[in-house]
Amino acid sequence: MPLAPASAPAAAAIDPGLLRKKIAWRVLPFVFVLYIVAYLDRANVGFAKLAMKDDLKFSEGVFGLGFGIFFIGYLFLEIPGALLVERWSARKWFARILCSWGLVSSLTAFVQTPMQFYMARFFLGIAEAGLFPGIIVYFTHWFTSQDRGRALAGLVMAVPFSLALGAPVSGGLMHIHWLDLAGWKWLFILEGVPAVILGVVTLYVLKDRPRDAKWLLPHECEWLESQLEAEAAEKRALGHASVWQALRMPTVWLLALGIFATNTGGYALVFWLPTAVKGVSGGSTLEVLAWSGLIYAFGVVGVYVSGWSSDRTGDRKWHCVAGMALTAFFLAGSTIPGQPVWLVMTWLCLMGFTAFFWPSPFWALPTITLTASAAAVSIGFINMFANLAGYLGNHHVGWLKEHGFDDRVCLLFLAGCYLVGSVFVALIRVRKVATQQSA
Repeated sequence: MPLAPASAPAAAAIDPGLLRKKIAWRVLPFVFVLYIVAYLDRANVGFAKLAMKDDLKFSEGVFGLGFGIFFIGYLFLEIPGALLVERWSARKWFARILCSWGLVSSLTAFVQTPMQFYMARFFLGIAEAGLFPGIIVYFTHWFTSQDRGRALAGLVMAVPFSLALGAPVSGGLMHIHWLDLAGWKWLFILEGVPAVILGVVTLYVLKDRPRDAKWLLPHECEWLESQLEAEAAEKRALGHASVWQALRMPTVWLLALGIFATNTGGYALVFWLPTAVKGVSGGSTLEVLAWSGLIYAFGVVGVYVSGWSSDRTGDRKWHCVAGMALTAFFLAGSTIPGQPVWLVMTWLCLMGFTAFFWPSPFWALPTITLTASAAAVSIGFINMFANLAGYLGNHHVGWLKEHGFDDRVCLLFLAGCYLVGSVFVALIRVRKVATQQSA
């Protein structure tokens, strides 16, 4: 074993804390930017809808089906995408994803019929499908389990950050009318371009594994890969749970049903929030997008506070339940008749805080309520329910609006989804473990 003598002194020279920071600063900012662009191109149709509806004369039902059909396409390549990152190349796969979804997003500007709109949304889902699961796998190539949670929390923060940034940017783009094209068309065109550019940049900036990174010293690379391999070997030694074994566990179904109910409300809320804000405030498109951006800015704070608090206390379950239940409460509060606009927006800003408070602790629950092998099998199953909810919620809100129900009824429906989700998660039994609180 010729590597053994060399590895010991190399390991002694490593400062794990400094190496973690070095890797985090090299990997996370770029991935964070990728996910910001991804979520903006997924959700910007909610902003564009405010003007698209008048130009294209699409019904609310058409928008509901179009919003939701994205998630059907998304399911097609989610699992294959994760496998390609593991067995082929994250760098090349992410570049393909970025370029294809940027082109599809830009081409959405030229839809004229409901069928064209459905096809654009379906293929956008297919184009983007492998990114999130691919990033989860990619992090396993760079971060040990103790650091992966913080990396994922940073990724979750990209969602409200993207929407908070996207609302005012989209509002500005809606006022562009170059070449006789409506502003909402330029919104799709110009917000799709960064994805294509980043796809090309990815090929040069992103590295598949530590051994490919020239910015890591040889002994740093050797130490990190030995840590990751030791962790993988420990998991292999614990055995492997089959899909059928995992599906017989009540906790798996409670987690799946919990996120299904919550995301039925959550994904619909992302796409329909600008419409709801316009309905309850009566403001102009620019005012509506400014309010939407403020609501999502509260979401950025919610992600940060949730991560800090749940890490400090060691609690994941009740942080998750509280976030879901309070989102339902604040959404319901915003529907009380006769309130001034400022009070309605206060309710919705508080809702923005709690709506992004629960995801980070939720995704920690499989790892603390299930064995390692069962968690690995179950996370994909749970995430399938999360994405199917995106189709159901958006389609149902579109149906409600098309059948004459106002924005307050739609918000109450979304509130009910969050409340049901909190009940499922509250029923989960968490193993008693010792927690370490930060000083």
